[in-house]
Amino acid sequence: FWLKPWAAFFIPNLCEWGACARTGSWQLAAMALAASAETTPRQAAQQQPVAEKQAKAPSQPQRLQRAPSDTTELHAVARNTRAGFKRPSAWVLVFGWSLAACAGMVNSVSYGALGHFVSHATGTTTSIALGLEGYHHGKIGFEKASEAMGLLLSFLVGAFLCGLLIDKNQVHFGGKALYGAALLGNSCLLAAAVVLDVTAEAPSTAAFLCAAACGLQNAMCTSHFGAVVRTTHVTGTITDIGSTTGRMAMIYLRKGCRRSRLNVLERAEVGVDARKLLVLGPMWLSFFLGTVWGAFLQHHGGVYALLV
Repeated sequence: FWLKPWAAFFIPNLCEWGACARTGSWQLAAMALAASAETTPRQAAQQQPVAEKQAKAPSQPQRLQRAPSDTTELHAVARNTRAGFKRPSAWVLVFGWSLAACAGMVNSVSYGALGHFVSHATGTTTSIALGLEGYHHGKIGFEKASEAMGLLLSFLVGAFLCGLLIDKNQVHFGGKALYGAALLGNSCLLAAAVVLDVTAEAPSTAAFLCAAACGLQNAMCTSHFGAVVRTTHVTGTITDIGSTTGRMAMIYLRKGCRRSRLNVLERAEVGVDARKLLVLGPMWLSFFLGTVWGAFLQHHGGVYALLV
């Protein structure tokens, strides 16, 4: 026990004297000997743990250098997050909302006057399965399944025609994109549906033409600046609204519902989600208002409401 302070005193000093002696610096060795003479063994033993702690602890400049690096990286990620979504221009939003309102009106009129929903393919696909099951067990004829198949095929053909006219899935003018031809074809299909139902009394064939018009419109602009845009059905729109609001709510809940606690990346994420909601919310509302408008028009004008 009593040898420990003396060992802590002599061993480091002997190493330092030997290093000075090997290099020929006898003057430095003498200075080191004089400095060690002023320090007692007990003081050296007390200073050794302090020196070890100082060697293990990070220096203050290293701590200061790490913080700016993390902050710079966080700002870079936030900039990339903001750049990942650009809110469409006003005319693109108005264009999409108008198409959604028209699709909602066509769907309401088609169901009221022709007996079929035509603006989406999910229910139509289910109707095919139900029709096949009913035909297999002798409950109904094959007409129900065949009508559902015709609606699905008509929607597919309309989207195919749009692919022939518009070669990209984003709104752009110039080049080979024929938006005017696509919109004109949509109007012609709806007018032909009215003529067929009135003159030939063929509601199923008229519904096929309405489904083709909806398929043509839905494929006209499937995405724009990172936001999926569907104008003839709102299942995906409602899904995106729910998931987006859920992400925003979780960010605020983690920070105690206080915006002041959000860091720069979380603020960027909330801002991007808010801009998405400004596109998706009015899209659903436009479709809903179109269905209401179409229901009232069909009540007063029947299938002629498709001409509106």
